[in-house]
Amino acid sequence: MKIGKVPEAVLKRSVLNQIHTRRQEVLLGASVGEDCAAVAVAEDEMLVMSTDPITGTVQDIGELAIQITVNDLASAGAEPIGVMLTVLLPEKISEQKMRHMMEQAEAACAKVRIQIMGGHTEVTKAVNQPLISVVGVGKAKKGKIITTSGARPGMDMIITKWIGIEGTAILAKEKETQLLTHFTASFVNEAKAFDRMLSVLPEATIAVNHGVAAMHDVTEGGIFGALWEMAEASDVGLEIDMRKIPVRQETIEICEYFDINPYELISSGSMLMAATDGNSIVRELEKAGIHAVVVGKAREGNDRVLYTAQERRFLEPPKSDELYKVVS
Repeated sequence: MKIGKVPEAVLKRSVLNQIHTRRQEVLLGASVGEDCAAVAVAEDEMLVMSTDPITGTVQDIGELAIQITVNDLASAGAEPIGVMLTVLLPEKISEQKMRHMMEQAEAACAKVRIQIMGGHTEVTKAVNQPLISVVGVGKAKKGKIITTSGARPGMDMIITKWIGIEGTAILAKEKETQLLTHFTASFVNEAKAFDRMLSVLPEATIAVNHGVAAMHDVTEGGIFGALWEMAEASDVGLEIDMRKIPVRQETIEICEYFDINPYELISSGSMLMAATDGNSIVRELEKAGIHAVVVGKAREGNDRVLYTAQERRFLEPPKSDELYKVVS
């Protein structure tokens, strides 16, 4: 299999179809496209949990590990509480680099007032670069959780900020020397600084308070992957105007340089939402200084259509993230 997400057919057949044991306390479990699980702990409250590894980069890995997990919890409408970290390290790593990763992780936690609650740290021959796997824990009121599967026919589809910003920042950092032979230093530095936009906690909070029906953090597989996963989870079709999908010029030019597709590039920092009145949510987000656009609608049936003025084509199931073509 190719590096990246396991293909959806394989995931269903060999992973999800093997899970049979159920507990009544589990309110939201494993499913295509869902970022979190939820467990009832009291009459009116539940714990919300997520898990994710950071494998595509080693630069700023401590910060990214926390940010991605907080984004997953935010996409479920949950308040983040803490994380547990499994840190796997190669033999060649120095204590200084290990300390730096943990300092990054703690600084990221401090920004959103969450705690590193525990975990496991190990040096192992199984990895050739640092790998951090994070379990995130948050809380939400019962009945208030937002799922990826909440989109319904006729709802507006919203994208916040810009697609590809995480992948652009990673490429600008990992391939800085190479990019500086083609782009100006100011251009590359601006692309590197895209990591300042990776939190989706602010837009998730606003959207939850203004009637959002579904949210999905746009991560591996890019916006095409996120659109497919929300449509699959919600059992709806899509009509998406490609011209409205927000993308920064830096992302376009760096993707052109590496001959990769920005619409299939890892995009943490961008949130995909579905809502009955998408324009009202966009207005509220814009008031808070968060760029957002209604890009299309959910439809009856299973046709998932991308269109421009010149063409219409069908969205395909998620592929391996474009980042892995450049950084591996």
